Amino acid sequence: MRVGFIGLGNVGGPMAGHVARAGFPLVIHDLRAAAAAPLLEAGAEWADSPADVAARCDLVCTCLPGPPEMEAVMLGARGVLERVQSGAVCVDHTTNAPDVVRRIGALLAERGAELLDVPLDGGKEGAVAGRLTLFAGGSDDALARVRPVLGAYARAVVPVGALGAGSIAKIAHNALAMSIDLLVAECLTLGVKAGVAAPRLVEAFREGCVVGGNAMFLERLPATLFRGDFSARFALALAHKDFRLAADLAARHGVPTRLLDLCERELAEGLHRGWGDLDRTKALTLQEERAGVEIRIPPPSA
Repeated sequence: MRVGFIGLGNVGGPMAGHVARAGFPLVIHDLRAAAAAPLLEAGAEWADSPADVAARCDLVCTCLPGPPEMEAVMLGARGVLERVQSGAVCVDHTTNAPDVVRRIGALLAERGAELLDVPLDGGKEGAVAGRLTLFAGGSDDALARVRPVLGAYARAVVPVGALGAGSIAKIAHNALAMSIDLLVAECLTLGVKAGVAAPRLVEAFREGCVVGGNAMFLERLPATLFRGDFSARFALALAHKDFRLAADLAARHGVPTRLLDLCERELAEGLHRGWGDLDRTKALTLQEERAGVEIRIPPPSA
């Protein structure tokens, strides 16, 4: 199977690298030619446009910032739709809008191709390690055909329903994960301001909040908030985009989301502060600022 990969950023680049190391012939494209250099040195082939990728590949993967970018790659001038092969499968790893993937899926079907929406969880670290979790929407047959490729960078592939379901699952998942972080920041500032040392409070949370002492909701913070390191792993601007996708989905289906709306406003404040290119956990410092306390914990080796 000849694999095309479009979008070679912090997540897409490592994913494409795993595909190449798994032995699949790889054709790549990105708006930034420099992003392709390590993969080209490893034997991948360059394509001048998304259309060129589609013309040369049985499987076309896209990993892009959001719905507008995915639409442009698929439907724009020299886009995938212009030259996609009949029988090809397109796998979109973008955190996307369900209506967008369904519309593009219908257009691809007219050309004899098939679309799967397969957004991911695990971020840059999971991509580098080849340990992503994928939420797959689309036909079982198409998913079965591409599983060997997805297995190069995923620890789990979770089928969640028809085309569009992958995007719905990812939107709900991201809203949950980011909202939990904001709540954790509130509870940490409360406990620390009231007199418990931050390392002790974190240990208490780890041991007391879930069975077995495995508080997964704390796993993101040691490398970010606790160290005061907000270099982008998942940019705040992208996180806010995901909250807006959740709000749009809720409005479409008449679901009240009062708590998610509060969390979205927190990230919006971070954007207004100019933090869009920093990690999304930078928004947690708004609570530190209000409470007048910082939650910083030295790493174990310090």
